[in-house]
Amino acid sequence: MSSLVVPPALLRWVAGIDVAAAAGSPAVAVPDHAITLLLRSDKRELIVMGPRTRAGYHVSAPGHSCVRVRMRPGRAQALLGRPLRDLADRTLPLRELPGLDVDHFAADPIAALEEALAGRPEPPDRLEEAARLLAGATVATTAARLHISERRLYTLFTDGTGLSPKNFARIDRVRTVLAADAGRWSDIAATAGYYDQSHMTAEFRHFMGVPPAAFTAGRRPAATPCTA
Repeated sequence: MSSLVVPPALLRWVAGIDVAAAAGSPAVAVPDHAITLLLRSDKRELIVMGPRTRAGYHVSAPGHSCVRVRMRPGRAQALLGRPLRDLADRTLPLRELPGLDVDHFAADPIAALEEALAGRPEPPDRLEEAARLLAGATVATTAARLHISERRLYTLFTDGTGLSPKNFARIDRVRTVLAADAGRWSDIAATAGYYDQSHMTAEFRHFMGVPPAAFTAGRRPAATPCTA
């Protein structure tokens, strides 16, 4: 997998773009609170992937490649023109995305996205601000800091990300553990915002299927064929 350099103008919309090729070896799709746009080279079909609430262990037939665009919180809602509350753990084909040419997107993802997003009004930053606050605070505290009710915060997240604020934060924490450098598990738990190491272990097992030590050692669930 290779990551593309996202120009500043696109960073307002996109968290990352990568091009991945199936190698025929087991791969892990980690939990993710982002909405992802995906284009497979063999099908030339644009797909929107909702937030993923469990890790997936799969193996794909070698030869296929895909372009994946991970959207920033709230941006996919504006791009797709619809609330995202029903997209968690779902993959849906897009008949079209106004302004985005599929063949151009396959050949040059950066240029195609720049053209598709040119002139579009940028959505408000409130959801991104809420996501940043939620990384280090409770739902109640986050709502209070934004001067909105917890109910309004819930609607903001479910419409803009497809997840409740609580589940968004839980996935964010497990992704922090996955990205952590080697170290004491108790220290990693504290950095990620867990109450203690046992809390981290239980949450990690919930999302990844195995405890963090087993995952790091390569003792993972068996991979199944990828059918997407």
